[in-house]
Amino acid sequence: MNTLPNLVAAGAESWGVGSVMSVQPREGAAKPGNRSAEQHKKPKSDIEISQAAKMRPIVEVAADRLGIPAEDLIPYGHYKAKVSLDYIASLKDRADGRLILVTAITPTPAGEGKTTTTVGLGDALNAIGKKAMICVREPSLGPCFGVKGGAAGGGYAQVVPMEDINLHFTGDFHAIGAANNLLATMIDNHVYWGNPLDIDVRRVTWRRAVDMNDRALRSIVTSLGGAANGFPREAGFDITVASEVMAIFCLAADLADLQRRLGQIQIGQTRDRKPVTAKDLHAAGSMAALLKDALAPNLVQTLENNPAFIHGGPFANIAHGCNSVIATKAALKLADYVVTEAGFGADLGAEKFFDIKCRKAGLKPDCVVIVATIRALKMHGGVAKDDLKKENLEALEKGYANLARHVENVQKYGVPVVVATNRFSSDTDAEISLLKRLCATSGAECVMADHWALGGEGAVELAETVVRTIETKPSDFAPLYPDDMSLWEKTRTIAREIYGAEDITADKAVKDRFAELEKAGFGKFPICVAKTQYSFTTNPDAKGVPAGHTIPVREVRLSAGAEFVVVICGDIMTMPGLPKVPAANNIELAADGRISGLF
Repeated sequence: MNTLPNLVAAGAESWGVGSVMSVQPREGAAKPGNRSAEQHKKPKSDIEISQAAKMRPIVEVAADRLGIPAEDLIPYGHYKAKVSLDYIASLKDRADGRLILVTAITPTPAGEGKTTTTVGLGDALNAIGKKAMICVREPSLGPCFGVKGGAAGGGYAQVVPMEDINLHFTGDFHAIGAANNLLATMIDNHVYWGNPLDIDVRRVTWRRAVDMNDRALRSIVTSLGGAANGFPREAGFDITVASEVMAIFCLAADLADLQRRLGQIQIGQTRDRKPVTAKDLHAAGSMAALLKDALAPNLVQTLENNPAFIHGGPFANIAHGCNSVIATKAALKLADYVVTEAGFGADLGAEKFFDIKCRKAGLKPDCVVIVATIRALKMHGGVAKDDLKKENLEALEKGYANLARHVENVQKYGVPVVVATNRFSSDTDAEISLLKRLCATSGAECVMADHWALGGEGAVELAETVVRTIETKPSDFAPLYPDDMSLWEKTRTIAREIYGAEDITADKAVKDRFAELEKAGFGKFPICVAKTQYSFTTNPDAKGVPAGHTIPVREVRLSAGAEFVVVICGDIMTMPGLPKVPAANNIELAADGRISGLF
């Protein structure tokens, strides 16, 4: 069964803002030039590196780096703060900076390093004299305690304070979960007090949410215990990051747009099959009130004291996998270069960034950085994980096909591409030379980077290449498909153009649902494909670039508030479970309050 986070192997993908590199310095990696030999007497984990960071008060970072007055910050301690929505609204007449998207190849257990590259590139742009900031997602507690532990970058390319970001942070996810569950409560309460809307309890689709991996809550029965507790019905929980409220939160333009979208949520149907919305239940206002403070973006800093927005965190294989529109658009007003990321590989995260987020928010990306490692490409070429340290040019060339497909896909949007390769000590000169030659045949410059070990210093060449690419290759961005294309054809276009499939298939009920949604006025919505992140197919074991496959559409769901249609392909769960040995087993709290084992 392919769960929503798919019980990701360590190093396969970042949940929110996670590192995908090893938690120990890479064998033979160079040490940061601005760090003393004393600091490197023994290897350090990501959390140890983070805890040794010299952070500046966030009011100083805001004022010195972004020109934000202290009175426009809402501090959460000394090192994190929200930027007021009133201040963000005052920026509307400023010119926009350049937008850089960081995405990746199809994830593997060998690791790619997408979020670490996002942080490292942001630091490197500042190091070469550019005014830059990063915009990434907040981590979910589920994966933090699940497979891979904490998620705030890696090595010397991290955002801090790492423990806060990985745990409760500023409470945004709790607010989103509360808003989600308030709506669920109001549905059951409405039915209990006579059900004047005539809601069919068999057709209630709205689920509760909790930001934890808890398979026991996937399917439940509510209201047991007699008449005083209501009418029993089947229900269930999603993890908070899979909630439509999370998607709405990240796509809303402002508070008014947030409340409008919340009101559009369809929670189920009446007995005569008419849709029932959150607005019908008079729930949108109270839900928006719970989210009012959370909607202001969170400002933190990197290890090199550069500004970073971390806001929102939808998963990329059931939602659109991008940080909030508010944070991204605010950053573009505050900085000359903004580095953001999209979840998973370019076939999922980047496609949704382009076709959903950019379409809805009017964003125009200037450059895309596709992250890869030679190790991961050799794995796509058929090499077992234990053999990845051995030079294998044949496997690298075969596995390069996966990277080439992602480069080709991004180029279809009219955006120039740079390939960033995170270097490991096992990478040979022959492998590096071959990869650069192969990338050149795809029209993309390949740059080796070592920001994990060197911070911004290790990504200077990457930053210079990105700036040069933006200046010499203007973006001609356009979405993959037009609004007025049918929902079926939009799905087929994604499958053919992005996944390389021959076609899509579906049974009559699914095709009827497409037609029903179009008849109801949702035909202009973009498509959000939900499928495994591990392959261009719906089979997570099909590595490289499979050919001749079809994409089976199992189910279609309407996200009326988020304003997209979710097309489910394969087995996707919206509530993951913990692995046999969860990361939570390794986390300890010392007597002095210091956390260890988070990553």
